[in-house]
Amino acid sequence: MADEKNQQNEQQKKKVIRIGDGLAVPAVVEDILGRTGFRGEVTQVKAKILDGRNKGRSMRRNVKGPVKINDVLMLRETEIEARRIRSKVTRGAYT
Repeated sequence: MADEKNQQNEQQKKKVIRIGDGLAVPAVVEDILGRTGFRGEVTQVKAKILDGRNKGRSMRRNVKGPVKINDVLMLRETEIEARRIRSKVTRGAYT
């Protein structure tokens, strides 16, 4: 019984990847919500957490760089959610 628990704990530890000082948790991009940032350089996405304490939770995250649906993001933290975009980008590189 104790051996099974130890094996399960070891398997869970293997899924979460260590980055720098903390742990990274995988999340898959479900939807692209829009562009944000001063020049529209940041994409806001809806991501579903695959592992860790918040497994199964969908949350908004800001992503810098190219991203598409079904990409896997490695998140350093899963507690804080990005603020909702209030308006479309009206100025900047994407108008």
